[in-house]
Amino acid sequence: MRDKADASRAPARRFRGAEWASYGLIIGAVLLGWQIAIQPFIKRAPVEVAVRLSPDSPLVLRRAAEAELAAGRDANAASLGRSALSRSPFDVRALRVVGLTEAHAGRDAQADDILTLAGNWSLRDDPTHAWLIEHRLRQGDYTSGFAHADTLVRRREDIQPQVFRLFTVAGTEDRQRSLPVLARLLAASPPWRSDYFDSLNASPQGVQIAASLAVMLQPGRTPLTNEELRPLYMKLLQMGQFEALRTVRDRLKRPPVSDLVTNGEFGAPSAPEPFQWRLAQRAGAVAEIAPSENRDPALRIEYDGYNRARIASQLLLLSPGRYRLTYAVREESGDARAHFVWKVACLPGERLIASSPAEPGTGTGWTSVSLPLTVPANCPAQWLRLEGTPGDKRSLTAAWFDRVSIVSAGEAGR
Repeated sequence: MRDKADASRAPARRFRGAEWASYGLIIGAVLLGWQIAIQPFIKRAPVEVAVRLSPDSPLVLRRAAEAELAAGRDANAASLGRSALSRSPFDVRALRVVGLTEAHAGRDAQADDILTLAGNWSLRDDPTHAWLIEHRLRQGDYTSGFAHADTLVRRREDIQPQVFRLFTVAGTEDRQRSLPVLARLLAASPPWRSDYFDSLNASPQGVQIAASLAVMLQPGRTPLTNEELRPLYMKLLQMGQFEALRTVRDRLKRPPVSDLVTNGEFGAPSAPEPFQWRLAQRAGAVAEIAPSENRDPALRIEYDGYNRARIASQLLLLSPGRYRLTYAVREESGDARAHFVWKVACLPGERLIASSPAEPGTGTGWTSVSLPLTVPANCPAQWLRLEGTPGDKRSLTAAWFDRVSIVSAGEAGR
């Protein structure tokens, strides 16, 4: 009888165990669902509310630590940050909070170790990298400080002005130590390089730094492009810094010092403006470099003969002395002699020191023309220009120019 009773009770016990297992799974699912459901809320809810809802959540603890740090309660922030890290050891923001509390307590060595780890874990934690930049620069460690600044400015264009100003101040106040580091950074061609060079042209101090960096980068694999170099040259010209412009041009050899006229055969541009040709593209005067009849490139001009126009121009840096300007011209239609004139004017002041109309031959072929030129002592830079001279009515003239050069009078004689 007892065996029968035990047998009758066994299924009941198994049934109750299955029920409890089922209830446990249901409760677990509810709790899990609750945790999943409140995650978006505790990310956005006020910190006080989030703490009451989920006091052991590493996310909530980290948010509370950040709030305490912002309020200046460093001890609370440090405690909460460490609690968050104990639950989520790789939380970069919690690690940053702990590091900043160490810095606020004057323990810079510990702060540097902690925040360096945070910076290595995440290139996107801006406050960490900002602290590391400031701390490393205070220590004179430009290599590390500029590397962290590069990390920031690659991601966030909105902080370019602040970071660029930091580079420029360092380059102005500690030139010998900071500029070589900055040059190495720029040699890697970061995406912000052209923007930084543009920013340097906003002040005389920046222009000096741009000139120094251009010289440092020239021998390496990534010298300034023509697009990057042009604003520097143009700014020095605009400022009337002709000797500085000559010095930079001579150091860079762009264009080569021996080329008194740049690209006189109108091939591929090898140097930027203002030393490169600036060609007119306007109503009534169109200049373009195109293949001539022998397929070599030359300058072709169409001019309506009615509006005054600067058709082609470039900057020269001739030393005082006697020279000879030569060029080849071929008339295609119209009257080139009446409508085209070569001029050389001194800077500053635009004082004319040479002027001569184009002199095409009587045939259809090329004619070589030579014009004597004397550069006075007070003429540090010059404009070489081919201009269109207007008449009383429209008269279309088309002509070709090539092989424009300037040589000293002694060389011309030899």
